[in-house]
Amino acid sequence: MKKILSLLVVLMLAAMSGCAPTPQKSTGASGEGTTKKITIAGNGGKIEKIIREEIAPKFKEETGIEINYIAGLSGEILSKVELQKKAPQIDIAFFVPLDVARANEKGLVEVIDKTKVPNLKNVDSRFIAIDNVAAPAFGLVNAPAYNTESFKKNKIKPIESWNDLASPAYKGKTAFADISNDWGFNTLYSFALANGGSIDNLEPGLKKAKELAGYSSTFYKNSTQMMPAIQQGAADVTVMGSYVIADLAVNSGLPLKMVVPKEGVYMHAFSATLVKNSPNQQEAIDFINYLISEESQKTSAEAGFYPVLKGMKLPEKYESVIGLKESDKTYKPDVKKLAEIRSEWTDRWSKEVTPELGKLLK
Repeated sequence: MKKILSLLVVLMLAAMSGCAPTPQKSTGASGEGTTKKITIAGNGGKIEKIIREEIAPKFKEETGIEINYIAGLSGEILSKVELQKKAPQIDIAFFVPLDVARANEKGLVEVIDKTKVPNLKNVDSRFIAIDNVAAPAFGLVNAPAYNTESFKKNKIKPIESWNDLASPAYKGKTAFADISNDWGFNTLYSFALANGGSIDNLEPGLKKAKELAGYSSTFYKNSTQMMPAIQQGAADVTVMGSYVIADLAVNSGLPLKMVVPKEGVYMHAFSATLVKNSPNQQEAIDFINYLISEESQKTSAEAGFYPVLKGMKLPEKYESVIGLKESDKTYKPDVKKLAEIRSEWTDRWSKEVTPELGKLLK
């Protein structure tokens, strides 16, 4: 018994002196003995899939930094970042351009130091919403698209102008987004440009939108509702993000083709912003830089997004569907101004455009 007690005393003294074995800790990029994590809030669907399944694992392999991804719509993410303003839990937030402007105006995001994000120098400026505020990562255009087989069968002339979207020829088989969706707001702005309006005068656009509503049975809230309408043949004409058109045409095999109207299309990107006072600033900056690296941009391009780096090409499989020619017109509006006027025109759309749905189909 005395021997056993003596042995226990020896073991206790060894443990107290640090000789006992200690549990192993994983070592992150910071060298602090724990795995570092950053939290990203961004779109669900394709973007979430690309980051979760491809970009994040490669980034962790290279840096040891893990990614926690929260999926949501741009506006929802903006609200969440604002609610957490005093104690941010999100490090990187992805926004559409108008929400980049709103987040910046509200003081929710940091200025991005280009010296710390060297890959920014390779980015095509056409995709940048606001310089030094966000890094464009997933490029796209908002554009009309139509079912080529249906148009040929019904002898409908291919779309050449934004104004061609308001037509009795489609017999209500349309899938257009409501003004609450970015695609819907862009359609209003494009209608204004096509009819002599401007960012300071959307009135001509609203007039054409009423006609569009007349030849449409409904407006859709989001892509989750719009895609099945196209897939199931309930709609032959739409306005969508180019990456969705690419997915439906190439990966689902639908006879869908994007059109660049003569008035042009809006070129932009889902962009990564650095949340102000977020807990993992350096790691977040490292991820943003990695996101716009050549390797990551090749990954996003394979999924149907336009690569945001100068000189990088879209994969050949998407060229015939969403490829842009040098002669195609693109535009980049003043997103700060659009963000300021959006609320007013959303209200007017709801009161003046939505009530016109289906009236010209009778």
